[in-house]
Parts: sequence; structure tokens; C-alpha cells
Amino acid sequence: MTDFSNIRLADFKPTPKLVTPATHVAQPRFPVIDAHNHLGEPFGGGWDKKPLPQLLDILDQANVRVYVDLDGGWGEDILDQHLEHFKAPAPERFRIFGGVDWAAWPEHGDNFGEWAAKRLREQVARGAEGLKIWKPFGLHVKDQNDKLVAIDDPRLDPLWQTAGELNLPVLAHVADPVAFFDPISQANERIEELGNHPDWHFPSPPFPPFLQIMEAFRRLVRRHPQTTFIGAHVGCYAENLGWVASMLDECPNYYIDFSARIGELGRQPYSARKFFIKYADRILFGTDLSPILEAYQLYYRFLETDDEYFNYNLSPVPGQGRWYIYGLYLPDDVLEKIYYKNAERVILRQPSAPTQA
Repeated sequence: MTDFSNIRLADFKPTPKLVTPATHVAQPRFPVIDAHNHLGEPFGGGWDKKPLPQLLDILDQANVRVYVDLDGGWGEDILDQHLEHFKAPAPERFRIFGGVDWAAWPEHGDNFGEWAAKRLREQVARGAEGLKIWKPFGLHVKDQNDKLVAIDDPRLDPLWQTAGELNLPVLAHVADPVAFFDPISQANERIEELGNHPDWHFPSPPFPPFLQIMEAFRRLVRRHPQTTFIGAHVGCYAENLGWVASMLDECPNYYIDFSARIGELGRQPYSARKFFIKYADRILFGTDLSPILEAYQLYYRFLETDDEYFNYNLSPVPGQGRWYIYGLYLPDDVLEKIYYKNAERVILRQPSAPTQA
């Protein structure tokens, strides 16, 4: 009798025997605006230290006409470096977002919101074209009293109001996958990923519960209807499209991207397809995988084909959970909006369309 006791899960790399079509989508059906990506370290592959023509060649091959770099950071040095390296030589190809220096809160106390709003105006004067909110907000950011700052803390209202006044989109990542908030046990579907990244585990306590963060984010977006918010990663709740849909219905100033979440969407293809069609005007394309041609082509396959049961990332074993995904085969009118038209309106703030490839 075969002994299975010495086979570790970490070594388990099954090869599916299912025979299905595998469609290679070299070019997207329409030109692309990548509304959620990076160019610095660690998430963007360090392209701020590489030759720009090499990057532009990858984007040309992927038919990415505009690339939104969220790594402008919170200091003028980082922002200036990215503006000089990317934006100055290729102004039509890049949009650089600024950020917030949360570490400065203890210095400015209850006036931090006003200070951050002033810094945002300074970043815009330098060339920033949006505001990126990273996930430490709601999980790690503390005020001058060493108290965790809630997502909807009214002391930050000047910052969100200023973004609205300046017509700047706010792209917010406020929570991670729900399983990252669950106990570490045999029932946690992201156990391998958390084992590789233990700092991504946010149990309550000491962290706030997942839904507490999300409901605070909903209140924030609702309280600032003149400011455009983009919820990163399917609004940070790809596991529950009904909840995301309710927030889209409630908040006309709210949009989402689906960067780094085709693994979640592709395992619920019927619901995801209906969701993408219904909210075709509110969804932005993004990968969050740095400029990698094969990654773009995987996303194009997911959106455009009806391929079944394929790997959702480039590693042999799916990195976020041990499942495969299914394509959404979206209609052309939906693809066109998601690939570029929505981002053109929300981020580029211009009505004209890129020329179709």
C-alpha cells in the first residue's frame, strides 16, 4: 500500500488532467489604461532605476497606452524622481499619484488633516495627478495619542475635501482578503500565502475586524460625494460582490479596480460576469503586477475568453489559493469601457478615446 503520510502540502503540485482550450491573447481587444500599478520597489520591479525605453517596449507590446504609477509616495524626493524618470520624457504614457506621510501625525496632532491637505496641494503643484491611500491606513496608522486612526476619522476631512476640490481621484486600499483577518487554522484558505507572508495576518484583536474597516470606508465615501474614490482590488472585498455592488449603488462617486483579484473573480465566473456587465461604467482595469507582458496577457485571457479552469498567475502553483479560474468572455462594449474608457473619464479626465489597435 502506498504511503501518503510523507507528502507535504508545500510539495504538492498537481497537474490537472482536464482537457480544455487554452487561448493565448497576445493583444487586448481594445487599448488599455492600467489604472493600478507600480514602478518602484518592491511592488513595481524597480523600474525607476531601469532604462525607460525598455519599459515602453513592454507597454507597447501589451498595448498599454497609459500607465498609472502609484509609487509617487509621500515625499517630494520620491515624487520628483518618478516625475523626472517617467513623466517628463513620456508625459502621455504615465500618471503619477502622490500619497500621505502618516508618520507625521504625532507631530501635527489633530491638525494633521489640514497639514496633509496642504501637502497634497504641493504634490499636485509638482505634478501628481491622484492620491494613493495604502493599506496601513486603518490597520497601523496612529494619532498623537498612539490611538489607531479610523478610516472615517473626521480629522481627515480636509484631505478628502481637497482632493475633491482639485478634481483628483483617490485610489484607496484599506483592507486585504478576508482570510487574512481569520485565525490561522486548517480552515484558512490562504494559509500558504500567510505562511510566506506572516506580516499580512491581521487578527482581531489587536486589529479591527474586517467589516468594521469596510463599513468605515463606506461611510467615508458617502460623506464626501464630491470626491471620486476608487476602491482597489474590487473595493477590497472581491469575495462578496453583493456587498461591493451595494456600495456602488449607494455611492455614485465610487469606482473600483480589479487589480490582483482575478483569482477571486475567476472562481465565481457567473456572478463576476453579471457584475462586470451591470457595473461596466464603474470598473477600471489594473493588474498590480508591475509591467510584465505575460501578466497582461493573462488578464486579457480572463476578460475576453471562455477558457475554463486555468491558472490565475504566472507561478506553477497559484499563489493566493489552490484553485483555478474561468474566463468571463465579456462583450465588446463592456471590454471597451473597462480597458480604457472608464479610466479615461475618471483618471485622465478627458473624453477623447485612444485609437483602437
